[in-house]
Amino acid sequence: MRRFLRPGHDPVRERLKRDLFQFNKTVEHGFPHQPSALGYSPFLRLMAIGTRSGAIKLYGAPGVEFMGLHEENNTVMQIHFIPDQCQLVTLLDDNSLHLWSLKQHGGTSELREEHRFTLKGPPGSPPSATQVTAVLPHSSREVLYLGTESGNIFVVELPSFRVLEDRTITPEAVLQRIPEDNCNRRSCELVEALREHPKNPDQILIGYSRGLIVLWDLQNNKATHHFLGSQQLENLYWQRDGSKFISCHYDGSYSQWPVSSDNRQAEPLENTVPYGPFPCKAISKIYWQTTKNGLPYIIFQGGMPRASYGDRHSISVIHGSQQTAFDFTSRVIDFFIIFSSDPAAEFDDPSALVVLAEEELVVIDLKSAGWPAVHPPYLASLHCSAITCSHHVSNIPLKLWERIISAGSKQNIHYSSMPWPIDGGTNIAPDPPQRDLLLTGHEDGTVRFWDASGVCLHLLYKLSTVRVFLTDADPNDNMNTLGEDEWPPLRKVGTFDPYSDDPRLGIQKIYLCKYSGYLAVAGTAGQVLVMELNDEDAEHVVDHAEADLLQDQEGYRWKGHEKLKTRDGPVRFEAGFQPFVLVQCQPPAVVTSLALHSEWRLVAFGTSHGFGLFDHQQKRLVFVKCTLHPSDQLALEGPLSRVKSLKKSLRQSFRRIRRSRVSSRKRRGGGGNASEVQEANAKFDQDVLQEMELAPVQRKIEARSAEDSFTGFVRTLYFADTFLRDSSRHCPSLWAGTNGGTVYAFCLRVPPAERRMDEPVRAEQAKEIQLMHRAPVVGILVLDGRSTPLPEPLEVAHDLSKSPDMQGSHQLLVVSEEQFKVFTLPKVSSKLKLKLTALEGCRVRKVTVANFGSCKTDDYSENDLAVLTNLGDIQIISLPFLKLQIRYPCIRKEDVSGIASCVFTKYGQGFYLISPSEFERFSLSTKWLVEPRCIVDMPEVTTNNHVHKPGTENAARKS
Repeated sequence: MRRFLRPGHDPVRERLKRDLFQFNKTVEHGFPHQPSALGYSPFLRLMAIGTRSGAIKLYGAPGVEFMGLHEENNTVMQIHFIPDQCQLVTLLDDNSLHLWSLKQHGGTSELREEHRFTLKGPPGSPPSATQVTAVLPHSSREVLYLGTESGNIFVVELPSFRVLEDRTITPEAVLQRIPEDNCNRRSCELVEALREHPKNPDQILIGYSRGLIVLWDLQNNKATHHFLGSQQLENLYWQRDGSKFISCHYDGSYSQWPVSSDNRQAEPLENTVPYGPFPCKAISKIYWQTTKNGLPYIIFQGGMPRASYGDRHSISVIHGSQQTAFDFTSRVIDFFIIFSSDPAAEFDDPSALVVLAEEELVVIDLKSAGWPAVHPPYLASLHCSAITCSHHVSNIPLKLWERIISAGSKQNIHYSSMPWPIDGGTNIAPDPPQRDLLLTGHEDGTVRFWDASGVCLHLLYKLSTVRVFLTDADPNDNMNTLGEDEWPPLRKVGTFDPYSDDPRLGIQKIYLCKYSGYLAVAGTAGQVLVMELNDEDAEHVVDHAEADLLQDQEGYRWKGHEKLKTRDGPVRFEAGFQPFVLVQCQPPAVVTSLALHSEWRLVAFGTSHGFGLFDHQQKRLVFVKCTLHPSDQLALEGPLSRVKSLKKSLRQSFRRIRRSRVSSRKRRGGGGNASEVQEANAKFDQDVLQEMELAPVQRKIEARSAEDSFTGFVRTLYFADTFLRDSSRHCPSLWAGTNGGTVYAFCLRVPPAERRMDEPVRAEQAKEIQLMHRAPVVGILVLDGRSTPLPEPLEVAHDLSKSPDMQGSHQLLVVSEEQFKVFTLPKVSSKLKLKLTALEGCRVRKVTVANFGSCKTDDYSENDLAVLTNLGDIQIISLPFLKLQIRYPCIRKEDVSGIASCVFTKYGQGFYLISPSEFERFSLSTKWLVEPRCIVDMPEVTTNNHVHKPGTENAARKS
């Protein structure tokens, strides 16, 4: 049997790989991209959001999440839950209807698509005859009423979607019951709204767009009342007792209509234009909510004066003399009110207003004074300012976690203390095994700290770096400074604010030490801030230092943006992370790499011009190193003036292509059937590659010219305590890798703790390695005598890691875009390398060390490299032997921004942006898996006659 195995095939290792590695996309964090529809079930207490890409997402209590995707990828136009059922219906923009069900499987609930249906008219009829405009799921749970553009109302049976043609309500049937002098055939075109009578399920209210409203008797198939509005109708809403209903109109007005048995044609009780008398925008939706104190809540969307406020997105709440127009920074998609759903209750007693805007979800507490916003536990608007970078920190110590939460709670005092009102379903996922933080840097100079431990990505704390600098005031701030007598009474709500005071404030790199509480952030204009955590507000001076990265160069002139101006004197900071020193790089180019060593109190930073080391304890610059090549003029233009370089970069690309063609022709010079042999060998090698025992197919790596632009761009910085000068003494060191394939190593002399403030830190360059192929260096790692990656600073001191082995020889791993290479230390002689099998031009984009534990036993774990390529593949490569373990397709190769945004965690998970507002979470580990596990039980339905579980009736009907 052994002779049939491929060379080196190890069944034990194959089994172990199955116990260690498994790829899953687990959950989407953040706010759905391009939402288009909203639905809510008071019965299930679940909310549904549909998107323009055909996705549908259900949310309940924190941790209760479901997702479905329509195959058509069309826009979801409407979402309607079936009353008292775990079912909902979606309407897409292709006029198709889809029935979804929540079904239990394997101990959890799943969202499944049951049926799909498209309403078809008679042969030769125009599309408008069956274009659905309004959907009413009837409380009998047996039928849907579908209003159309033609004025017909079709009745469709559930769950089969069979059209009950004999029950169709035609415009002709409606007009027979209405006096001719009041309306004509065009009055019954386009059904705008369908509403079931709250007390009598045999009656429905039909609203036509031209203003005609009809109360239809389903039993006798006739109109019992009709109401004539003078303006184009937008929507209808029944009052709770069914004695009146409200209509809202295109001219910004709403009317209240009485419904009585003795009056078949009624006039409105009142017609109100809340923001008149000038022309107003349409009121597109309205609620009239009754309360115990007699004063109703009138809540509506739109209605603002067109001339002055036509560009505002607002929802107004009126309760007696109290009136507020909530002003949103993005378009309002839809909203609903959470109120008493008990049919026996006499009043609505609304508790919360839930608004889905285009860029965020906002919930308003209607029970508390001042109607404050509720802090959402999920659906965070990640992109309230555009995300510019991300940083993940695993296994946060409890003390640091509590201090961050404490700082965040002081920022959230203006939020309501109301419990989250959308609380359907039960989260049955196990508690997260550890506390994880995801830090996102933003264009407006803020850093947000997210609880990434579980399914819900929850904002803990927001840090702003703006206070350190002098910036122009935001003109939008005036939106919040309206006086008491201002009209309309606008109040800005929500966190989405895409406007930045200054693009130079943007955060580009973040590094947090979880043991010391030190944080370093670096920005677009060369600013590097070092901060420490303070539990109280404080006012102090931020020390400044400049790092001139061009000090030894002549003839260079920076053409980019200026540095940010700093505030003079003391600056007041909120509790939380407070800057105590600012290092300003000159030229003020984007900071491209950052490293912090909190035990040595050092911070290293790099730009496209070079790198430097700063002692943040003595607040002194240790050294700077310029990495510019004489041809690196492009590095001096800055990120905002790249147009001139386009022709140059294209020219260089064509030169590389030409060089590669010439070299390939030379290689093909001899041999008549060499191509056939080469093809057969390539196929054989590719097969063997799956077993990782023979050398992989390796393309010839084209050496890049030293004249290529941005060779001095510093891609990575790394601190290590290792053997750099000789094999007998180890010392602190700093390593830097550049875009031109150069690695610099500096020996550092850090004084002992007792003399730390008296003696300076000294640095001396010890090594310079030039990779022959000059590919950008994207990662540097030192392995100790046990071939284990060196621990993080202070990790050993906190007894969370073994001390590194300083007896055996250390190894240096240099990861470039093209290959992985291991060198011995201190001689820096090449020991091992792995070239990427890049038949498609594969290059490394991200690399990190991840710890993978076995799902079968707690006694085994190993460190491997997790690698993301420019093709969107993730490869796991073993340490220290650089054997490819497994490859997974993860991100589409066309999704350049998704690949650029990817961040790995220490335990084999990762995040990447699938849209500006959403992170996709994935796992490479069998042991560390964060995914929704939840269940939705069928509540019992209480009616006036009996108590029953609706699922039993539905099951009987299906059988």
